[in-house]
Amino acid sequence: MIFELGASGRKGYSLPELTIPIKEVADLIPAEFLRSQPAELPEVSELEVMRHFIALSQLNYHVEKGIYPLGSCTMKYNPKINEVVSRLEGIVALHPLQDEEDVQGALALMHELGQYLCEIAGMEAITLQPAAGAHGELTGLLLIRAYHEDQGNPRKKVLLPDSAHGTNPASASLVGYQAVQIKSNDKGLIDLDDLKRHLDDEVAALMLTNPNTLGLFETQIETVCRLVAEAGALLYMDGANLNALLGIVRPGDLGFDVVHFNLHKTFSAPHGGGGPGSGPLGVSKKLVDFLPVPTVELKDGYYFLDYDRPKSIGKVATFFGNFTVMVKAFAYIRMMGASGLKEASKMAILNANYLLERLKSMYHLPYPTRPMHEFVLSAERQKQYGVRTTDIAKRLLDLGFHAPTIYFPLIVHEALMIEPTETESKETLDAFAEALLQIADEASENPKVVQTAPHNTPVSRLDEALAARQLKVRYRKGD
Repeated sequence: MIFELGASGRKGYSLPELTIPIKEVADLIPAEFLRSQPAELPEVSELEVMRHFIALSQLNYHVEKGIYPLGSCTMKYNPKINEVVSRLEGIVALHPLQDEEDVQGALALMHELGQYLCEIAGMEAITLQPAAGAHGELTGLLLIRAYHEDQGNPRKKVLLPDSAHGTNPASASLVGYQAVQIKSNDKGLIDLDDLKRHLDDEVAALMLTNPNTLGLFETQIETVCRLVAEAGALLYMDGANLNALLGIVRPGDLGFDVVHFNLHKTFSAPHGGGGPGSGPLGVSKKLVDFLPVPTVELKDGYYFLDYDRPKSIGKVATFFGNFTVMVKAFAYIRMMGASGLKEASKMAILNANYLLERLKSMYHLPYPTRPMHEFVLSAERQKQYGVRTTDIAKRLLDLGFHAPTIYFPLIVHEALMIEPTETESKETLDAFAEALLQIADEASENPKVVQTAPHNTPVSRLDEALAARQLKVRYRKGD
């Protein structure tokens, strides 16, 4: 730590002499705000500061350093041109309270982005307000509730597959619905018989991810949509896996009424530690009247914010959404074009299937149906040697790779959920595959080396349960 560097009296700065006596300054500050003793700050030179923080930056893992194979997260490389355009002076200097006539360019960008997203997903209209995917889910379910209330019955239940993202049942509960689980069949797809048993006039919606969280396309989707519609319910598509569908399948054409987009995933804006998210929500004709206010509209060449929507659910964000994320997504879509977006999805599917072919001989594949952009393996074979998925993830750190998503979806024991995205080269995929194959060999031949990993990281394996219960987020000398 930086407190362990340097020496007493060492410093890396030079300040001018005070022009006012220190006592006069102190007299201006209330006594309760004055220190009784100097702050315990590190005493280091400028060079030590630079070397310390550069060393820390080199310990950080990021997509520019290596593959980030987190299943369901779509951690693709984000073109730097997106960052350049999002930082243009005319963009970063905007304020959401400016008059409409002063921000016509920004409104035009938002309106065009909305049109692109509607075209991509086959939706009628859109709101750009939601700040992330889960926020889009919440907004979509509020729209669904408003629709059913307008029909005279808010209904009580939302159906979800047992492989659903955890945010799906959470969003349903927040809106006041009972979350009801639907089983997956032996192929990893939604069980039609179980769906039929649960469909009644109290079901408001079915929330579905397609491809699902096993990376499998729901081949029965047209039947699912018909059954849901016949029950008077709506169909919600979680857009987490939209990266597999661009230019190939439009959810609206399949029969979905609501789709949320993750601009920070599918459309290449940094997320997690890299910046905020954005979860626009596309809707079918049934739900247009209920969209949050304001929507961005165009009339006679003038862009405006439309608040005149009597059936609207109201605002779901303070202003109009995370604008700079929209700028990055807009730049990405314009740069790629329709053919480029389709090629991205095709390459994502190719990369996932190539990687699966390299790994399935050494790891268990619980659902052998050919996947799309991601796939789920199991470490059940390695478990017989005392090696679990957590151990494999830790061992990957030794070999220079970030681990994939683990222990999700919950219907797969010892799950390894891998999504390489379209931006990784064959050479990178081969290197990642070789690392996982090496670990599989180690698990059977020398399991202890995997069980005790990582070995060459700055800290060894942590007691994560203890860390969660006894947080230490502040440095104290002597700790």
